[in-house]
Formats: sequence, C-alpha cells, structure tokens
Amino acid sequence: MSDGIVFDRALGRRRLTRALAAGYPDFLLERATQDLEERLAAVLRQFGDAADLGSSLPLAVPVLRGKAARVLHMAEAPGGRTDLVGDLERLPFAAASLDLASSLLALQGVNDLPGALIQIRRALRPDGLFIGCLLGGRTLSELRQVLLEAEAETSGGASPRIAPFADLRDLGSLLQRAGFALPVVDSEVVTVRYRDLFGLLRDLRALGWGNALTARRRTGLRRDTLMRAAALYAERFADPDGKLRATFEIVWLSGWAPHESQQKPLRPGSAKARLADALGVPEIGTGDKAGRP
Repeated sequence: MSDGIVFDRALGRRRLTRALAAGYPDFLLERATQDLEERLAAVLRQFGDAADLGSSLPLAVPVLRGKAARVLHMAEAPGGRTDLVGDLERLPFAAASLDLASSLLALQGVNDLPGALIQIRRALRPDGLFIGCLLGGRTLSELRQVLLEAEAETSGGASPRIAPFADLRDLGSLLQRAGFALPVVDSEVVTVRYRDLFGLLRDLRALGWGNALTARRRTGLRRDTLMRAAALYAERFADPDGKLRATFEIVWLSGWAPHESQQKPLRPGSAKARLADALGVPEIGTGDKAGRP
C-alpha cells in the first residue's frame, strides 16, 4: 500500500451514499449512540457549539443537544438528515470553533488517523471535549480468518478482504500525539448473530462496508471460495443453536483540548507522601539493590 493510502476513500463514499439511499441498517450506530448518551451524562457541564463528525446518520444529534446549545451534523456522504457534507481528513471547521465534538463509527475508515485527530483537537476551543468511537482490531476477526483460509485453499493465494482496524493499545498514544489532554481509551465487544455467513455479508454491504482497500483484488470472491468460507464459519463460530457469531469491537476515545485549569501530573520529586508508607513496606534507597538487607 503505497504512500500510506490504505483505503480508496472515494469508493467508500460512493458505497456509503448508496447504502444511505437504500436503507442503512443502524443497529451498531444505535448502540454507539446509547453508549455516547451514558458517557456524556457523566460530564457535569454544558457546552456551546457541538458537532457530530462523520457519523453516517445524525442519531447522536439529540444526545448532543442535551449537552450543547448548538449542534451540527457533518456526514461524509449525502443522504439522510445532515447539515453539511465534509471529509474527516479535511474538516470544514475553523480552529477553536467547537466546544464539543463527537464521531461515531467513522474514523476507522480514514487513511491518516493521527492527522484526523489533530484536526479535531484544533477545531476545539480550550477545554473542549472530544468523545467518539471507531471499530477496533478484533472486529470481524472470524470473517477475516475464514476468508483468508478459504481463498488460500481454493485459489492458491489470498488478497486482503477485511480492513485493518486500529489496536486498542495504540489509540491512547495517538490521542496524546494529537495534543489531547487527559486521554481515555476503552473498548467493548459487541457480538451480532446471524443465520449464516451470507446474512453477515448482506449487512456489511448494506452498511457500505464493502472492501475498499487500495490493495484489494478487483475481482469478487469465487463461488467455491465463498462456499468454503461459509462452511468454515459454520464449523468454527456457531453457537449451540446454530447461529453464527460476528464480533465488532467498539473502541471509545475521549480527550480534552488543553487548558490551564485542567489537572496536571505532579512534577517528579514533588510528592508529599512516600509510596513505601502508603504500601506499608520498607523503602529501598536508590543506591540499594532489591533484596539487599
């Protein structure tokens, strides 16, 4: 994948436009919106200007209105009820123009995630909050496994079919690199069950989440490959009732635009109590070796 271009963004937007026109299935977005409401309920302040950035549908707008005086929804594809169409990699917001920014299940599709986070932080006023979620590394792990194995068996080789998703351990450092203060990252796994592999594939197409990797094979899956993948999926990932599990890892990110009022870490050596006293153990001097009497 040359020049760090992992995704064909234009293709992804065309697919999302078709998905929105055809009746977008919002089950994951609805779940993320409910989680957003719970998380914002713990923030004991109100905001002025807020924006929902890149979420496919404006489901989060009513939630944000409970916390902000003015709310805009920016979609990445036309369709639905949106205020403007924009690009997460080129945000159409001036610096320090927002107090609250959210993004639900959209950032996993950008080529430059650190750059997108930097733009979001720059769009926030000092002490502004960003809170959002994206798909994490365990997402569709079952589908990834069976497609790779089935294609290798039936055609003697395999091409990338499932997008790479960010790892939870990397996202906290990305928030810090983007300049956010007090970053927090956590994740949850949502399991969706299907009658067969084909039901999962239909939902992925309906979401506009078809293969948009720049390194993808331009031909579709062969029938024998697809049938072998379906057999492997049913063999390995079926519950006792025969339903098949599909994993979606939703990783939540939050951070604040820096402000002088925010809590700062203590300077080294400024602590007023010793850790050894708190733990009730003898203190070992810097010149001593562990275990030395």
